[in-house]
Amino acid sequence: MAGAVTQEPPPAAGGSQGGPLIVTEDTDLLDDLLRLCAAAGATPEVHHAVPERGGGWETAPLVLVGDDAARRVRGAARRHGVVLVGRDQDDPGVWQRAVRIGADHVLMLPDGEQWLVDRIADVAEGVGRPALTVGVIGGRGGAGASTLACALAVTSAREGLRTLLVDADPLGGGLDVLLGGEGAEGLRWPAFAGSRGRVGSGALEESLPRLHSLRVLSWDRGDRVAVPPTAVRAVLAAARRRGGTVVVDLPRRIDDGVAEALAQLDLGLLVVPAELRGVAAAGRVASAVGMVLRDLRVAVRGPYAPGLDDREVARLLGLPLAGEVPVESALLRPDGGKEPPGSSRGPLARFCTDFWERALIEAGAV
Repeated sequence: MAGAVTQEPPPAAGGSQGGPLIVTEDTDLLDDLLRLCAAAGATPEVHHAVPERGGGWETAPLVLVGDDAARRVRGAARRHGVVLVGRDQDDPGVWQRAVRIGADHVLMLPDGEQWLVDRIADVAEGVGRPALTVGVIGGRGGAGASTLACALAVTSAREGLRTLLVDADPLGGGLDVLLGGEGAEGLRWPAFAGSRGRVGSGALEESLPRLHSLRVLSWDRGDRVAVPPTAVRAVLAAARRRGGTVVVDLPRRIDDGVAEALAQLDLGLLVVPAELRGVAAAGRVASAVGMVLRDLRVAVRGPYAPGLDDREVARLLGLPLAGEVPVESALLRPDGGKEPPGSSRGPLARFCTDFWERALIEAGAV
């Protein structure tokens, strides 16, 4: 069980903040807290009472006070990030002791273990603003969603943002191939199929192939491995905690794993060819996606059928217009061009640059 006493401010953005401070003389409780810190990948500082000035009370990102030590820390300077940890679920006095020491939360073990592991991991990783996460999905087959997803990711990385491109379509052929990095070293989706609970965001980033200044999570060329929804949730949550941008290339079919990916998105782009059959197919996709994702926008790709333009396509679908996705002639050549989508200064890159400028402003990230 975990309960809030006061409103806690968000963790500061930036790099790693280090481990928590533990204050307790209860050896059994200390063993449990050390175990939870190890599970979160953090190394704590341990004291029996409030450490002397400079000993970590003021500077530790998180302070875990055992209920046995509540009386000994009552005179300490008030600060945010103090958690009073106990075991007696039926002790009403624990809330009074929490108020007296200025604790933000009261936590009871063992019920609150997962909450505490997540909180310790957050401060150890220095979690700040989550990544702006954008999904790209085709209104019909061959709409160009994967090309746009790659172009958005390449453009984001070129602008200096920490960027992760996620291939959520196991039948799509692999975005690492589209980026020319199918042989690059690093983990692919099958390595994460058994992920449960929390995945370390730093470890995730370092384990993935680095292509064109961005990280890519794609599929290997082996037998298809089913990645359960719990693994999708854990991996994408870790990706978001690193900040910057995350671009997810989505399949048109909506299964449980794709629903988990949609739930992590800030906004989605539905790529729709400007033709009546494309609009009709996109309407069915939009209906399914809209059950999970609230902010879905239309990115229209020409050439246009008679009587259609980008605004008319958006009107027919009843969705806001993100803009017209230009076609780059180099990508239409048999070899697909020598560079990945969005790497040149052509019209597709300009579309992606304009999109990120607007989206980041809307998200309050700039």
